[in-house]
Amino acid sequence: MADFKEPFDLFGSWFELAKESELNDPSAMNLATATPDGRPSSRMVLLKDFDTSGFVFYTNLESNKGNQLKTNSQVALNFHWKSLRKQVRVEGVASPVTDAEADAYFQSRPRGSRIGAWASDQSRPMEGMFVLERRVAEFTAKFNIGEVPRPAHWSGFRVAPDLIEFWSDGKFRLHERIVYHLDGESWRTERLFP
Repeated sequence: MADFKEPFDLFGSWFELAKESELNDPSAMNLATATPDGRPSSRMVLLKDFDTSGFVFYTNLESNKGNQLKTNSQVALNFHWKSLRKQVRVEGVASPVTDAEADAYFQSRPRGSRIGAWASDQSRPMEGMFVLERRVAEFTAKFNIGEVPRPAHWSGFRVAPDLIEFWSDGKFRLHERIVYHLDGESWRTERLFP
C-alpha cells in the first residue's frame, strides 16, 4: 500500500478490484453527518464520482442529510468491501457540486429515478406507500414524454478529504493500516498499529 504517493491512486486501484468482486453496489459508502447539536447520523449512499478534488454523491437537499450538511459540512465516509477484506475511511468537508455537474448527472439517471426525485419528500413522514405511488403517477403525468428537469431540491456534494485511511485485513488480526493526511497541498502517510 505504501507505494502510492497519492491516496486517490490507491483508492482507484481498490475501487477497480471492488467493482470486480463485490456482488452488489461496490460504490456503496457510509456517510456520517451530525445534527447541529452534535448527534451523529449515518446512512449508506452511492459514490457517483471521484477525483483528486474529492468524492461525489447526490441527494435530496431537504432530506435529513441535506439539512445536516447545511449546518455542519464536516463528514466521514466509509467504504467496506467485504469480499476484498478491505475498507477505506475518509474524513473531510462536503461542499455542493456545481449546477452543471448536478444537471449532467441527473440527466444520466433512469427516467423513473428522475421522477422519483420529484415524487419523494425524502425523510418526511408518509402515511403509506399509496401516497408515494400517487405522487409518482402525478409527476409521470406532469412530465408525460417530455424531459424531466432536475428539481431545485436535488443536487450533490463533493467531500474534499483531509484524511484517508486504508485498512487491509491481516492474519491474526494484524491488519495493515495506512493513513494519508493532507498537509498543505501534499499528502503525508503514517502507519498505525492494528
